[in-house]
Amino acid sequence: MDSRALGCDVEGPHLHVVRRQNPNGAWSKSRRSWVMPVDFLVVQAFDQYAAERHERLGAGGSDFLLVNLFRPPLGSPVTPDAIGDLIEALARRAGVDEHVAPHRMRHGFASNVADAEGTLDEIQNLLGQSQPASAQPYLHPSPGRLRAAIERVPTPRELVDEVRR
Repeated sequence: MDSRALGCDVEGPHLHVVRRQNPNGAWSKSRRSWVMPVDFLVVQAFDQYAAERHERLGAGGSDFLLVNLFRPPLGSPVTPDAIGDLIEALARRAGVDEHVAPHRMRHGFASNVADAEGTLDEIQNLLGQSQPASAQPYLHPSPGRLRAAIERVPTPRELVDEVRR
């Protein structure tokens, strides 16, 4: 939950995303390293994964975040295709009939942050984008957020009343 005791000066639970050439063909979206804050659910899920990883692979292993635990080669970095297969299987299991890909989840995440009143610069940084405009294609406002935006705009009558005050 807090890595400052280990020499990290970033407060709270987070991941450091570092671009490097991976043997699994995966790349971070950004060419620069960045920090991704995470919530307690991600920490809890990672703790469970780490325990299972230790049980299957022992104490040694890879410095990669996600490694193969059930398909060969065990302990090697998970490939982007394997992540896609896992997401598709989970979507089917959840009864989702349409195609769900990792990139679509990225769009959904950005929209959820926007719906929670996240600003464009917050979304940009959470996605690891270098420019705020780079995050715009990921924004898909919910109908409720659009309704709320309309309701924030004063009516002409309200504007006249405000001027009179």
